[in-house]
Amino acid sequence: MDRVPANPALIRWARERSKYGFEKLSGRFPKLGAWERGEVQPTFRQLEAFAHATHVGFGYFFFSEPPDESMPIPDLRTVASVPSTTPSPDLLDTVYLCQRRQDWYRDFVLAEGEFPLEFAGSARITDGIVETAASIRNVLGIELDERVDLAGWAAALRRVVERADARGIVVIVSGIVGGNTRRTLDPQEFRGFALADYWAPLVFVNAAEAKAAQMFTLVHELAHIWLGESGISDTDPSSVSDSSSERWCSQVAAEVLVPLEVLRDQLNPSANVQLEANRLARLLKVSTLVILRRIHDADQLSKKQFRNAYDAEFGRLNSRGQSGGIQLPGGARVCKRFARALVVDTLEGRTSFTEALRMLGLKRMASFDELRRSFGLGD
Repeated sequence: MDRVPANPALIRWARERSKYGFEKLSGRFPKLGAWERGEVQPTFRQLEAFAHATHVGFGYFFFSEPPDESMPIPDLRTVASVPSTTPSPDLLDTVYLCQRRQDWYRDFVLAEGEFPLEFAGSARITDGIVETAASIRNVLGIELDERVDLAGWAAALRRVVERADARGIVVIVSGIVGGNTRRTLDPQEFRGFALADYWAPLVFVNAAEAKAAQMFTLVHELAHIWLGESGISDTDPSSVSDSSSERWCSQVAAEVLVPLEVLRDQLNPSANVQLEANRLARLLKVSTLVILRRIHDADQLSKKQFRNAYDAEFGRLNSRGQSGGIQLPGGARVCKRFARALVVDTLEGRTSFTEALRMLGLKRMASFDELRRSFGLGD
């Protein structure tokens, strides 16, 4: 049985990087501890399986020291008021995949002779919150009156995604890495990110969090596109980030979804806070967490009252479990404009089918064909 001279320090690094924990991985690889101590070397097949399980390239195990894996975009996270930690392979692979999608789409729209998007990078953090929020609603055509008439949170989220897509923003709402349903994204690690660009701005929303909360994440990331800034964002409506742009984007998102003037007009100050939050959330198709923040912004909840109400509501929403993402026919986990462009380019021979399947998050040609037929393309 051939053994390979893998670096024990890199085996330990791969295990810690995976965030699966020693107990879980040692159940599958009983000699993991001995590998890490250098007492036993794994076989080729064992190391290959370990690389696959920890999402590490096979060649890394022969490095003299672990590679530097810093976030490729600014990291602005403070989830639950806790500063961010080393990114997981799931987060890194999701960002890398979205960067490849953005690079491809930028090349596509430039080849098509498209002009840069006027709203991308058009705002500054010195701009007024109300004015910027009005600009986002106007550009995307998501005025409050229309949203009130929708069936619920899911319909409202889809409407904003559709309008952003129609204006040239690549929007991805998914709770897994690419198309791998075994690699579920952790909403406690991140809720979304933005990749700014004048031709191909992209926003990603982690669909593993509650659907009502996804709306705030989406609009927060759109505010980053207006600023022209990329980053992994803190989208917790209750948090106060050290980043001035994060605070600004959260304020803009809250104003887009629930204008303070509307909140004051609709709010019954004498009603029970929880019941009133539920009523206004159903009316305005947003999360109760956003409503609680806006009630606080309207000076109807003290900081302590807001914190207590928010924590209780956050716990209640978390107990409901995960929600799904937004998929196209065939199971593609990208927005319609991007998917159609990719299908057309593939059918015309400029993009390989292998690359198209990877960027669409699909595994089978049958799924690609289903998506193609939904666009009325090909035979």
